[in-house]
Parts: sequence; C-alpha cells; structure tokens
Amino acid sequence: MSTLELTEAPAVHTAMLIRRPPHEPFRAFVDPAITTRFWFTRSSGALVAGERVRWDWEMYGAHADVEVLEIEEDRRIVFRWNETMTVELRFTPKEGGSTFVEVTETGATGTGDELVRHVCESTGGFTIALCTLKALLEHDIELDAVHDRYPDNIVS
Repeated sequence: MSTLELTEAPAVHTAMLIRRPPHEPFRAFVDPAITTRFWFTRSSGALVAGERVRWDWEMYGAHADVEVLEIEEDRRIVFRWNETMTVELRFTPKEGGSTFVEVTETGATGTGDELVRHVCESTGGFTIALCTLKALLEHDIELDAVHDRYPDNIVS
C-alpha cells in the first residue's frame, strides 16, 4: 500500500435547515437551559463573548472547557475548545422563517490518521446535535440521540 499524505488539516463541516427563525436556534446554543435538552447534560453558564464555560456530557464522563470568542446575535457564535480547536456556528435566515445552521470546526492536530478519525467523529457528533436540535425546535421532541450514540459508553 502506498503512503497517503494530507497536505492540509481537514476541517469539520456540517449543516441543517431548522424551520424556525434565527433567534430560536441561536438561543438554543447560547442558553444552557435549552442546549442541555439536545446536546450536553450540564453547563456552567450561558455563552457570552469573552467568557469561559464548562460543558459536561455526564453519561460519558466527558467535559469541554469552552472559551467564547465571538457572539453576533442571531447570526454567529465562535468558540474555542480542547485547547486548539475553533468552532463557528452560523445562523443564516431562509425563506419562510427558517434558518440554515452551519457548524465548522478547525484546528485539530495530530497524525493524518488521527485527523481523519477526528473529522469523522466530530462531523457525526455535530450532525447528531443538529438533528436533535431540529427535532426539539420543530416538534418539541427530545430525541436523546447524543446519549444514545454510545450506549453503555461503547465507542466503536
């Protein structure tokens, strides 16, 4: 087998149309009382530019320390987590009162194999979070899909 080589670190990118006006999905990410209904289980506080918060996924014994870099009301959230990775959430209004929510994560480091593994895992995780957000905001259903991704902490 020939050696494969990455020429640049890949970025994570996923997106979802949410049939709600931009304020609702934006608020869902900023306000932990809502975010804990579709993504993490506990937070030390709301997202505010210049502040730090801690997010916990208690079912996995995992947490992330998050530094909020930028907030543009109803349009954009940028934060750094895991030391080097930056996440940008964009909320683009669409016709009929919908919002196109995009997630981009950059800054992962490691070997080529580690980067590819990270991008696959992170893309899947953010996609699940967006799907659970969609179910919550459009249908008031809490899917619990983030918790169910690895039942009994079984990670493939």
